[in-house]
Amino acid sequence: MKLKITILLSLFCSSLIVNAQDSLMLRKIYDEALVNGKSYETLHYLCKNIGPRLSGSANAQKAVDWGKKVMESYGFDHVFLQEVMVPHWVRGAKEEAYIIDGKNKIVVPIAALGMSVATPAGGLTADVIEVHSLKQLDTLGEAAIKGKIVFFNRPFDPRFIETLRAYGTAGDQRNMGPAAAAKYGAAGVIVRSLTESLDNYPHTGATRYDANGKNVPAAAISTKGANQLSELLKQKGSAIKFHFKQSCHHLPDTLSYNVVGELKGTENPGKFITVGGHLDSWDLAEGAHDDGTGVMGSLEAVRVLHTLGYHPKNTIRVVFFMNEENGDKGGIKYAELAAQNKEDHIAAIESDFGGFSPRGFGFTGLTPDQLKNLDSWRKLLQPYFADRLAAGGGGSDIGPLKEKAPGIILIGLTPDSQRYFDVHHSGNDVFENVNKRELELGSAAMSALLYLIDQHGFN
Repeated sequence: MKLKITILLSLFCSSLIVNAQDSLMLRKIYDEALVNGKSYETLHYLCKNIGPRLSGSANAQKAVDWGKKVMESYGFDHVFLQEVMVPHWVRGAKEEAYIIDGKNKIVVPIAALGMSVATPAGGLTADVIEVHSLKQLDTLGEAAIKGKIVFFNRPFDPRFIETLRAYGTAGDQRNMGPAAAAKYGAAGVIVRSLTESLDNYPHTGATRYDANGKNVPAAAISTKGANQLSELLKQKGSAIKFHFKQSCHHLPDTLSYNVVGELKGTENPGKFITVGGHLDSWDLAEGAHDDGTGVMGSLEAVRVLHTLGYHPKNTIRVVFFMNEENGDKGGIKYAELAAQNKEDHIAAIESDFGGFSPRGFGFTGLTPDQLKNLDSWRKLLQPYFADRLAAGGGGSDIGPLKEKAPGIILIGLTPDSQRYFDVHHSGNDVFENVNKRELELGSAAMSALLYLIDQHGFN
């Protein structure tokens, strides 16, 4: 009995020592990020000196070259590029659109959806039919839709506390709406911008065509413009027409790169913990929150550990993924190379939900018992308000690793979501809308989690 008590006391004391060491290390991590942080400075350069970074563009390549130099300047053990072929879609001249109400032409803001085709050179003018779901197209049928512009006008559902869920329930009209409408003979498609904000910023985003179907031009309309069009349709019905013009086009796929930096593991160099975001952005603004904060925050998370002289047990990687916005080619290539090189991936953290105040992390791949075992981590993260560790998380860049690296735990940083879709995919996604303090706290939270995973794993 005495021996059993002695063992239990020994384990308890050992646990206290570990927790004290971890607590001290997290304090050092946060101090470095908040006092000597580089994330806001590097984000400023990315946004103001490089700017929009759509895959295949000259700016995307500038971002790759610059990102590699920054990692090298931080003294990481290994910095390298991974080749990846990416689509090259070009928006072309600024879009034009207006509602035709008799002799009146009411100008409204639009933006071509990513990967859309162009309208005819002189633009497209047609009657408008408003719908609120893809299923409604099936009900209406070809007789009601053929030759018309289909106007998808389903707004965000404000009842969701996590705004990503509202985005998810509204997003199919942008992702699949144009292809679905084309099957019924639509001449074109206009989609309500995916945001709860009522403003005149159209929010772009990728759409997916049926490879064997007809491609019709598709654009996002601002929420104010959508409300105006909807109201006129209610009042005057078929008397209302819509005109829009866009000159977007596709160029051949082009060579680009993921940018990778490593801190080599001292005990298990063949085991990897990845943190990253996507370097590419849409072309309407600077890609500050989507996903400049993600890549610069991830870079900072690793820089902080390196600056503190931390020598990880496992190899820690920061990855700037290319082409998340309109193809996911960077994430797919990273997973393919991981399998090809027989890399053992423990975990991957993705930051692609804006640089707002971190609330915690979502985990995919943990058993209920493993998730419960994170209680000690919750206590460590609680003073920093980043202790919400819940089931369900990841991201589109790290998602392909689930198939290629069985057993990996996928993790998503969970910032406060209320303001993200105000700027997401719009001309409003600029550096000035990023708060320095919030960005630094997110960087520190990811750095802290990297440390905890490296030290303790998930068992």
